[in-house]
Amino acid sequence: MAERVSTPHKRVTLKPTYHVVNIVANADLNTYLDLYGLASMSHDVDYEPEQFPGAILKVYNPKAALLLFKNGKMICTGARTISDVKKAIAEAVDLIKKYKKQAGR
Repeated sequence: MAERVSTPHKRVTLKPTYHVVNIVANADLNTYLDLYGLASMSHDVDYEPEQFPGAILKVYNPKAALLLFKNGKMICTGARTISDVKKAIAEAVDLIKKYKKQAGR
């Protein structure tokens, strides 16, 4: 059997670099949402309850996706900055206000 010779460990200094590519944030609107109504009103909202219980709102500027749930909770994914998260959530709130105004709620 060959004998293993251990080599002395070299000191390695790690200097990692990083950049943010995705922020996940959650929000609560404190109201119930009609996901069917939102999906029928906007082509940017996909809602298929057989596959997933939430509606997916695609926001293009800033690029992000929001998961909207019936209980008024949202999850924002794909944003790169906190400012982008705020803008995406504001766009969702505007869409919901517009829907509620049209629906007379």
